[in-house]
Amino acid sequence: MNQHEPLYYLRDDAYFEPLLHKWYVWPYLLPPVTAAMNLTGRNLRLMKSFVANAQLHIAASQNRGLAGGDFVNCSADQIDDVRRLIEELEQDNRDYFDLRQGVTALNALLETQTGMSMEQLYGQVPDVLRGYVELVYDMNHHASFRLIEGLLYAGPLYKRAGQSVSFGLLSRVEQRPFVLSSPRLPDGNHLHADVRLDDPWLDRVFALRTVPASQATLDALFAQQRLTGGLDYQSLFTTTPPSRVHAAPRDGVRVTYVGHAGLLVETADVAVLVDPVIASRDGKHDDAIVSYSELPAFIDYVCITHTHMDHTCIETLLQLRHKIGTVLVPKNSGGNLVDPSIKLMLQALGLPVRELEDMERIACAGGHILAVPFLGEHADLNIRSKTAWYFELHGRRIFAGADAASLDERLYQRIHAITGDLDMLFIGMECVGAPMSWLYGALFTKPVPRAVNESRRFNGSDFALASRLVDIFRPRHVGIYALGMEPWFRYFMGVDYDDDARQIVESDQLLRFCGERDVPAERLAAKRVWNLEPKS
Repeated sequence: MNQHEPLYYLRDDAYFEPLLHKWYVWPYLLPPVTAAMNLTGRNLRLMKSFVANAQLHIAASQNRGLAGGDFVNCSADQIDDVRRLIEELEQDNRDYFDLRQGVTALNALLETQTGMSMEQLYGQVPDVLRGYVELVYDMNHHASFRLIEGLLYAGPLYKRAGQSVSFGLLSRVEQRPFVLSSPRLPDGNHLHADVRLDDPWLDRVFALRTVPASQATLDALFAQQRLTGGLDYQSLFTTTPPSRVHAAPRDGVRVTYVGHAGLLVETADVAVLVDPVIASRDGKHDDAIVSYSELPAFIDYVCITHTHMDHTCIETLLQLRHKIGTVLVPKNSGGNLVDPSIKLMLQALGLPVRELEDMERIACAGGHILAVPFLGEHADLNIRSKTAWYFELHGRRIFAGADAASLDERLYQRIHAITGDLDMLFIGMECVGAPMSWLYGALFTKPVPRAVNESRRFNGSDFALASRLVDIFRPRHVGIYALGMEPWFRYFMGVDYDDDARQIVESDQLLRFCGERDVPAERLAAKRVWNLEPKS
């Protein structure tokens, strides 16, 4: 290589989106059955509504007060593109519709069971599900079915051919559309590549954020793919090195809040990233954002608390895949439609994954990591795949509680008997979560009664529940996080608080409560770093 030849980095403001049939891939759009349920039960409905009344959707998507609503944020000149997406889904992916009809029919069949043997029913299972389900009763003799997820991923219903990716530049868009309501189309501001999400090609692209390449390397890299859209791949790159880079701590424990529910816990010997949703730099909030170039060159562990898209962020995990040692995920109960296996979905994306049971610990340099059970925030559905994380490094004790709620304080009293008092407690206070149907609506095969839907929400801790955790764990510092307050995550979170929002009022109460006890506490919404000295 000519020493004077320019070298190119992936730009700080470059962003990436994984896609399935041009829709943003979140955890419930990856497993085959939940993908089919969402594409046919939610995404198709939205696209047909947009085609029928595009101006209503356009106006609603520009109203900040309706952030996160069911409005397609596409332009009027993309109506024909959306219409073609509808045709592709209805004509080329009939098996998705067969899956939805099969789940509906199987649920109806199982409703008639009275506790007697179901062995004779296997012949009546809809053909699309034959060989993929086991019929089961719970201990109250209510009939249900278990999906054999590993077999589904190995078969034709897991559609790698429908996967692709999109690249854009924040400097060229006003706001990224909300991820659950708008298809991603190859327009003048985006570059699409027909790449499977497990393709190592993506690793080579994302390594360019910190390790530059020559023009010839870039040309060869992008010549391998079919590209569409008006954004030239060359515009994604710059000869200017990243504006901020990582420097490892020399001693003790450094804790960095990286946004939303994300934490980077580091020592000189180990780096652990929790629930990463990493932002690209937008040029407006650069000092507040922890972006990719500031992360370690190697991340020993990524710890995932639960399956919701603001905690299991596939967009981020794919961009970090080339530098991750192991992803630690909560144990899954296996085959529950509303609780797909995080392990299987991430393995399908080419990530190295290890599943941990409740209270299972693994040793790491200078200490250990413990998977801690948590209650709440899942609308009372039978979801096993959730865990908080406890880190003990160089004698320092850090608890990442995510959206846990102290619905039964005895659980946390029992955990405290094992962990002892904490140095740092991080707890989410999204105390007025969305109703159950916001994420799970497409998975139901019957309408959910309005009163039930409104009652069963994705509520995290309010003041009463969070203050119990403070009383139990007696932390030396409290961080309130996972509120979705960062403006650069609005495309992802779909929330926009005012000062009277209950989340703000309740977290203000916790700040006062901690202040009265001389416990430093803060509500987090931008980069924050704590350096903890080692403790014997």
